[in-house]
Amino acid sequence: MNAQRSLCLAAELENLATIRDFVRASTAALGVGPQVVYDVVLAVDEAVTNVIVHGYRGRPGTIQVEVTREATDVVVRLRDRAPPFDPTGAPPPDLARPLEERPPGGLGIYLMRQTMDEVAYRLLPQGGNELILKKKSSTTRSKQ
Repeated sequence: MNAQRSLCLAAELENLATIRDFVRASTAALGVGPQVVYDVVLAVDEAVTNVIVHGYRGRPGTIQVEVTREATDVVVRLRDRAPPFDPTGAPPPDLARPLEERPPGGLGIYLMRQTMDEVAYRLLPQGGNELILKKKSSTTRSKQ
């Protein structure tokens, strides 16, 4: 199945469950296994939470979620109009540091990188951000 599904919602934490349900149903409809569905939903949840909390910072805005399949990849494109931010350049967290010494947060981008095969970013020509998350649906991935 190669159908593309898209959803656009207000960038509000209250919409996270709706976004997770949409991604879960859209990914499962592509005929992939439960682990792929789980990984994609987790990565999208982390990314969208970051956009809402750190990108829009309480200001109104929208998030567009697009799920499709390209060859053996499940591809999710997240688009928003928050200030530009490229998460692919964020440094990895120091996981060796004791938990009580770490600043709060900081694991969302790490989780995206660990669960997805590719995480890419681009600034949209008309303004806004696009985060592209890719997960192979038929092979085991190597950790980045």
